[in-house]
Amino acid sequence: MSRNLVYVAPFPKETTLRFARALAGLQDVRLLGVFQEAPQGEARALFHDAEVVANATDPQQVADAVRRLAARHGPVHRLLGILEDLQVQLAQVRELLGVEGPDVATASAFRDKAHMKDRLRAAGLPCARHMLLRGDAEAWSFADQVGYPLVLKPPSGAGCRATYRVSSPQELHRVLAEIRPGPTRLVLAEEFLVGAEHSFETLTIGGRVVFSSTTRYYPSPLEVMENDWIQWAVVLPRDVSGPEYQGVPALGRDAVAALGLRTGMTHMEWFRRPDGSLAIGEIAARPPGARIVDVTGLGHVDAQGRSVDLYRAWARAVVDEAFDGPWTRRYAVGVAFLRGQGQGRITAVEGLDEAQRKMGALVVDAKLPQVGWMRSESYEGEGTVIVRHEDTEVVKRAIFELITTVKVRYER
Repeated sequence: MSRNLVYVAPFPKETTLRFARALAGLQDVRLLGVFQEAPQGEARALFHDAEVVANATDPQQVADAVRRLAARHGPVHRLLGILEDLQVQLAQVRELLGVEGPDVATASAFRDKAHMKDRLRAAGLPCARHMLLRGDAEAWSFADQVGYPLVLKPPSGAGCRATYRVSSPQELHRVLAEIRPGPTRLVLAEEFLVGAEHSFETLTIGGRVVFSSTTRYYPSPLEVMENDWIQWAVVLPRDVSGPEYQGVPALGRDAVAALGLRTGMTHMEWFRRPDGSLAIGEIAARPPGARIVDVTGLGHVDAQGRSVDLYRAWARAVVDEAFDGPWTRRYAVGVAFLRGQGQGRITAVEGLDEAQRKMGALVVDAKLPQVGWMRSESYEGEGTVIVRHEDTEVVKRAIFELITTVKVRYER
């Protein structure tokens, strides 16, 4: 008998459909969907049935859609979605309809960054000092306590959206005038963490972390957001046994336990400070973006020496509560995000032939910017190139060659 899986995604973009494909590939499942915009063509064929609603982030509309699907196909086994903006709403619908999965308390602990840091600090885990601002006076008090720079952002933000780095009293005055914190317009103030920034991913089943991995950012996503000329890179090193990674697996496991996740995937950003200490930036109960799922899978191999499909591993965890590892970390992998400086449409992409000559044998995946595309608002840019090699230094050199050789030009 097929298990009914309901997958919620406001817009059926390729990044979200990769996870839907993994769900559809499991045994004995019927994949159902809830969307704001119905998938078309090949994407539509993934779903046995689907409901289209006006707002797929409204828990009442999602609950009503799930009820209609259940009336046609029977009880829902799992209600799933990978977007951070959806996690609390999905938990609300699960509780309302009696569907197994993360509850509202757990989803809220990950989603509300102030609450998250309170929980982490209560568990004795290092993270940025913070304050929830209800007015300008609290912002000035917090700045007096922690100094500059500091960070202001929404308590439930994701991906550096609406995030401000404030480096002086003059900047704080300007930003406060723009964001206007108040009792009904809360703003999260945080200590600005300095150091090498990384991510740490986990798969957790039944409260036990069964797999973890880490990557390094070059430079931090916030710095990339602030400087539209920077081309960003993420590197998964082959060897993570050195002192720069010491203590990180325990820190990640403890963070997952402190926030109460029983089954799912997490994405944690962490820092190695100049004094050698560790600090958690934040952690989300969802798969990572920035092609980290692909990079992690390409860096690990199964017992037959095949690259790991981390999309399927996520699906197996959240639906079957099963893990098909252990896996071996055999390769270093890097992804370069291609973008340029300016606005408008792409008029030229330079340096591709030279980059191909330099590192063609290392490239395992590429999505290249195309002339005519509009400039992306994301720090991930308009294209990506993924390279892989057994030597981490070879991968790092290739990535830095890519982001200095390939130039994206826009119309003025």
